[in-house]
Amino acid sequence: MGLHKLRLAAAVPVTFSSRLFLKPFTNTLTLGLFSRHLQPRNKPLLVRAFSASAAVQDIPATQTSDSSVARPLWKAAIDFKWIRDNKEAVEINIRNRNSNANLEAVLQLYENMVNLQKEVERLREERNNVAKKMKGKLEPSERERLVEEGKNLKESLVTLEEDLVKLKDELQHVAQSIPNMTHPDVPVGGEDSSAIRQEVGSPREFSFPIKDHLQLGKDLDLIDFDSAAEVSGSKFFYLKNEAVLLEMALLNWTLSQVMKKGYTPLTTPEIVRSSIVEKCGFQPRGDNTQVYSIDGTDQCLIGTAEIPVGGIHMDSILLESALPLKYIAFSHCFRTEAGAAGAATKGLYRVHQFSKAEMFVICQPEDSESFHQELIQIEEDLFTSLGLHFKTLDMATADLGAPAYRKFDIEAWMPGLGRFGEISSASNCTDYQSRRLGIRYRPSEPPQTGPKKGKANLPATKFVHTLNATACAVPRMMVCLLENYQQEDGSVVIPEPLRPFMGGIELIKPKLK
Repeated sequence: MGLHKLRLAAAVPVTFSSRLFLKPFTNTLTLGLFSRHLQPRNKPLLVRAFSASAAVQDIPATQTSDSSVARPLWKAAIDFKWIRDNKEAVEINIRNRNSNANLEAVLQLYENMVNLQKEVERLREERNNVAKKMKGKLEPSERERLVEEGKNLKESLVTLEEDLVKLKDELQHVAQSIPNMTHPDVPVGGEDSSAIRQEVGSPREFSFPIKDHLQLGKDLDLIDFDSAAEVSGSKFFYLKNEAVLLEMALLNWTLSQVMKKGYTPLTTPEIVRSSIVEKCGFQPRGDNTQVYSIDGTDQCLIGTAEIPVGGIHMDSILLESALPLKYIAFSHCFRTEAGAAGAATKGLYRVHQFSKAEMFVICQPEDSESFHQELIQIEEDLFTSLGLHFKTLDMATADLGAPAYRKFDIEAWMPGLGRFGEISSASNCTDYQSRRLGIRYRPSEPPQTGPKKGKANLPATKFVHTLNATACAVPRMMVCLLENYQQEDGSVVIPEPLRPFMGGIELIKPKLK
């Protein structure tokens, strides 16, 4: 029995051609949103975010009375005019990120929609003119003619307005395949093109044969994969003895350190609606989804606390004075790890369920780059305090997830595995998620006096920027600590910062037989 016993619901395909103005093209339903960014301070750049997934996949939809058309469950705030006016920049970005988005289809649909909207508005104006004429004195024949004309206009409007709704729905679906725009300093290319921001420390030199964390976990009676495989399946595990204390110590120490930086601690729901998953830029369905969907419901297990934390302020308007909002959230995370195979997935490195502390920031657009640097610095300070050898990478365009405008990964040296392994990432998603989640703020500038006496116009709302970063993914931190702090006698030293959170335990020793 496969791990997808939480069966993935099938998505509903959509094909639609309006009766007016539309030109046919191939259509695939996807996830996403388009978004505009304010320019960062002192850095002139062309910035425009789109929400989508790098791979085009179907999303669920609600059927309308016309069975050939599927209505989206939610809509993103999309500025199609910006897409049209910046076609070349969007096209280059799609190519650099290896996206299969169909920009030409988006532009064609937008043109069709604009034309249809104009026709609808023209008919509405004609109908209003007919209604005005009928208010005056008229000959019976003239009144009869106007009544008939009004009836025909009404019928035409009903047809065109239905077409317009369907066209807007299809435009949303097709446009959502376009990924976020990219920071101009991000390296172009695949993962190998990623640039090193900095490298901290050096690999520890061992004077004895080293073990990997699987052998250490077995010898020290810390980890039980075999029993977990019988109970739950592969890629699950039991932690035992000091490993349980080490997990709690890692999380409590991390929370205490991050809270000192002004972050509010949270625990989150671990089951969320699939629409929240989609709005945050994740694919809850499809062959290669990382998300467990609960069969027969619209709910999913979370793969990261980023998802429920992002949903806290959904569909709200925040006061500028309330920003920034900074959270450090603990949750269990669940991932299918579809497509993962090979030695790089051994042991704790890639599992289906794990504990994690995640940082999440909601801020004004002009502040998101500085908060991105803050998040990266917190990560680097945490891992430096634990004595890890690591490097911070500015990830290349083709390796960015759909929401990320820019992403830095941290990879730590894992001597037992003989390689660097990713232990955290920090992403600036700009307004990709907020335009889907509907999170805005109202600037605190004084209201302008309106044309009517005593009426004040409030300043227009703006979309916030969101950022996320891993503070502690427990399994991979355990890989690093067990393998880097192992001793010749088979014991493992506990890093000094964690000892107060482990009841003073300094050493994990082999158990007496």
